[in-house]
Amino acid sequence: MSNESIQLTSALHRYLLDVSLHETPLQCELREETATLEERNMQIAPEQGQFMALLIKLVDAKHVIEVGTFTGYSALSMALALPDDGELICCDINEEWTTIAEKYWKKAGVAPRIDLRLAPAAETLDLLINERPHSFDLIFIDADKPSYQRYYESALTLLRTNGVVLIDNTLWGGDVIDESKQDEDTIAIRAFNHALSKDTRVEISMLPVADGLTLARKR
Repeated sequence: MSNESIQLTSALHRYLLDVSLHETPLQCELREETATLEERNMQIAPEQGQFMALLIKLVDAKHVIEVGTFTGYSALSMALALPDDGELICCDINEEWTTIAEKYWKKAGVAPRIDLRLAPAAETLDLLINERPHSFDLIFIDADKPSYQRYYESALTLLRTNGVVLIDNTLWGGDVIDESKQDEDTIAIRAFNHALSKDTRVEISMLPVADGLTLARKR
């Protein structure tokens, strides 16, 4: 057996979904609606949403932040896993996409748990730092890549000790190892990954889930 992660073929990925994915009908419906959009590749994979929901329960999260909401699949997945008195603060700037999200949150009955803030995420995070530092259990970052380091630093201030930050797209379709790729987003993710690997404030694990998902536990 190889000591490397298994390479997922299309058939093996389908098997993974067939034997492990437990989506609600509304989650499936939301994915299908999002698939009609030009920006559909911004949607997280369903197995990633299920993994994040499991993490919510494993760390007994009650107070959660999401940076970058798009059409709301990841938020729906996490909100469904939260307790009735849990809260999920969603940061985004696009009203068109988040209107789709709100429709499904209401259908699923989780809208009361979600606080959508339509404003630049850095501004929302700064406000939360002033109001509630060190009080969140889990933070998911999936937004503009050049701002990842800024969002991450804010997340560490907002997280309690042992809180977890999840960072999406850290393998970036494999472009992180392709030196011919020198666009702003790829350069930003490379720099972020390198900085995170040296950060003694956290313990990390980068997982080959979907487009790469890095977990960092605040010491």
